[in-house]
Amino acid sequence: QVQLVESGGGLVQPGGSLRLSCAASGSDFSSAVMGWYRQTPGKERESVAGIRSSGHTNYADSVKGRFTIARDNAKDTVYLQMNNLKPEDTADYYCNAKFYDWLGIRRGDYWGQGTQVTVSS
Repeated sequence: QVQLVESGGGLVQPGGSLRLSCAASGSDFSSAVMGWYRQTPGKERESVAGIRSSGHTNYADSVKGRFTIARDNAKDTVYLQMNNLKPEDTADYYCNAKFYDWLGIRRGDYWGQGTQVTVSS
């Protein structure tokens, strides 16, 4: 069983920065496709950023140029550096880990408990 524990959320003023961390345990972290998602009340959870085992990254258009996802396989941790935060970035942020077998079939999909980010003056 994979466990994901997020940290780093909080209250920040517009234009400020936060770094979220997600510590993983219980599986081969280096093989996982890791991602950050966010959700606000009444809305569906949306993808913010993802990073493959190769290091290839992808971002939602709304955060490109402001957010950076990175992973440290030695620490089994994925990060989300968020700069120039805007009020519309306010949400609960969730870490996700997906595992695939050699055929490309997804064999695991795990979520953290979430961390709240509030951008307000």
